[in-house]
Amino acid sequence: MKSGPYTINFGIIGAGRIGKLHAENLLSRVKGARLKAITDPFLDEDWSASRNIPETGKDHRMMLDDPEIDAILIGSPSPVHATQMIECAQAGKHIFCEKPLALDPDIIRNALAEVEKSGVKLQVGFNRRFDPNFSAVQQQVISGALGEPHIIRITSRDPAPPPAEYVAGSGGMFLDMTIHDFDMSRFLSGSEVTEVHAYGAVLIDPEIGKAGDIDTAVISLKFANGALGIIENSRKAVYGYDQRVEVFCSKGTALAENNTPTSVVVLNESGTIRDKPLYFF
Repeated sequence: MKSGPYTINFGIIGAGRIGKLHAENLLSRVKGARLKAITDPFLDEDWSASRNIPETGKDHRMMLDDPEIDAILIGSPSPVHATQMIECAQAGKHIFCEKPLALDPDIIRNALAEVEKSGVKLQVGFNRRFDPNFSAVQQQVISGALGEPHIIRITSRDPAPPPAEYVAGSGGMFLDMTIHDFDMSRFLSGSEVTEVHAYGAVLIDPEIGKAGDIDTAVISLKFANGALGIIENSRKAVYGYDQRVEVFCSKGTALAENNTPTSVVVLNESGTIRDKPLYFF
């Protein structure tokens, strides 16, 4: 790590909606981090200039040769994640990679082997493990205070669907969106999944169906420890980003509700009014 006013110099590959979100976080919300460079073949130069990002470009390899860059955040389209992971590892850069690492297990294993050989650190973007609410639920479960977990219920609904162009290269809803919930189900249950059953439908955007994907799903899970799980997904909840979890156990239940801008509840002749959940991008 470097000394001085900044601890870690970051580069970002990909300046789409997730890349821009990570950029905003590094620019203003992450203590001890500095965004030194961002690259994208279709970089919005007006946007990058307005953020005063020191170095920009269209080819991510410019960051691999920069000795001042300590870590690279991969926010590019999913099909190139594994290749770029290998390039970053071979360049000695620590890596944060958005999910999924790849769509083929053999490609993932090969990329992970390169990361291990290089000795760099790798983190995959399963951010919900670090959500204080979800983490607190998990701590209640693993403490044993609630007994044995019986049912894990996860509700995951986005406020708006992605463009069909994005869907076509995403690997599909299960690998792009539900992958967070698969990870959370293992995190909350403390057990591996042994059986999966799923129903999917196109109920929101016909263009998503034309791209070969679904926008609505219900998944049932069975875990090695005997617990059961339910995941429900939707690409569009008109009231906002709906993220809730519940773990029903033999001695009680732990649950986490949505984050909202405030906890204020207004009661009047029209009924009960509270803030919508926080937006996800």
